[in-house]
Amino acid sequence: MREENFEPVKAVRQYLDSVNCASEIKTTETTIFTVSDASFAVGAPEEEILKSILLRVNHGESRALALMSGINRVDTKKIERLLGAKHVSFAKAEECIEWSGFRPGGVPPVGYPEQPLTLLDEDLFKYGTVWAAAGTDHAFFPISPDELLRITGGRKACIKKG
Repeated sequence: MREENFEPVKAVRQYLDSVNCASEIKTTETTIFTVSDASFAVGAPEEEILKSILLRVNHGESRALALMSGINRVDTKKIERLLGAKHVSFAKAEECIEWSGFRPGGVPPVGYPEQPLTLLDEDLFKYGTVWAAAGTDHAFFPISPDELLRITGGRKACIKKG
């Protein structure tokens, strides 16, 4: 659980700095709470918006992070098979906030006390740049999928429905 004076954007910036990632965090007056909000705010198509989705693995024994193209949906059955898990489900908003300090709409791909096991939707690699939330629903940063793979220590995988 994060401390009470947790600063979400600062946590993301510190992580980016710690892994020598120079992506610039930008802020917007308009919200980036939904994919369509983010698309409008950053001026990029919805498929280039990065969704960071916190998952519960084996009923909360551990957590994973699914990084998805904005137009795709997570297939938890595929993730179960990839992880050899018995059960994968979406973390509820309250659990996400309590565990990570990040609120839905601002959940970033990095900046956690310990980086969760991270799976990157293979469709992200069709784009030169994707746009990730940076800890709040008003902060974001551009990053290449390859750089995202590097800084998360993640794994590229087919995790979308369909």
